[in-house]
Amino acid sequence: MIPKELFRKIRHIEIRTKGLVNDVFGGEYSSAFKGRGIEFAEVRPYQYGDDIRSIDWNVTAREGEPFVKIFEEEREQTLILVVDISGSGDFGTQGGFKREIAAEICAILGFSAIKNNDKVGLLLFSDRVELYVPPKKGRRHVLRLIRDLFAHEPESRATDISAALNHVLHVIRRRSIVLLVSDFFDDGFARPLGTVARRHDAVAVQLQDRRELDLPNVGLIELTDPETGATTVVDTGSARTRHMFAEDARQRQKSLETLFRSVRVDHVEIDTAGNCVEPLVRFFRSRAKVYG
Repeated sequence: MIPKELFRKIRHIEIRTKGLVNDVFGGEYSSAFKGRGIEFAEVRPYQYGDDIRSIDWNVTAREGEPFVKIFEEEREQTLILVVDISGSGDFGTQGGFKREIAAEICAILGFSAIKNNDKVGLLLFSDRVELYVPPKKGRRHVLRLIRDLFAHEPESRATDISAALNHVLHVIRRRSIVLLVSDFFDDGFARPLGTVARRHDAVAVQLQDRRELDLPNVGLIELTDPETGATTVVDTGSARTRHMFAEDARQRQKSLETLFRSVRVDHVEIDTAGNCVEPLVRFFRSRAKVYG
């Protein structure tokens, strides 16, 4: 039995996101994620003008006349939502918590996928794979994924992006869309991310809170690392402290963007204080122009 509060959350996000998909996002998804592969459809007799490289020599020899292979674009796709549910997902100072925003993003894309007759799967991770739901079609399946995003209690609060990506490489054999949703407070995942990007259509969705980029001037405050539990007292009244904090955040962001470019992974930033729909729509429209 789903608790009433959780049921209300799921119902609210279903109504909101299905409206967005129908009015705004459905076309953006299908434009940004066109089928890129081709699959064998049939053979037919050779016709004048056919490319001789498409001749099926086995069938030609058997039938005594030339036949060619016909290929079609793969239309059905698979979307894998790979979502960070480590301790830092419980952070948010101005809009919603990162984990709530991740659930809304996944709901939008999940309903967009099933409207496009695609399959959707889910992988939740901390410093281990917490939950894997194989891809399927249908509204009930997407609602199940949304429930898992809200309800699953992680066994760990730490982060290991490499573990999640290696699991994707192990269980997803066919080329798919891999959407990695995280704040990316981790290191050492460049190699598996690059491998995923070579085998799949990979997109990094980075969740950011403004207080992770700069500190307000509010005097002495105690900061707690949500993943380790370690605490430290910081004097935000110090201009030097605020500058060093902002510079560290800027350098970290610059390194992340360099990493994504180096492994050819598309990247979109989502601010917890804003509406996640607008940056997603802008991103997918620009992506459709590049890959369309």
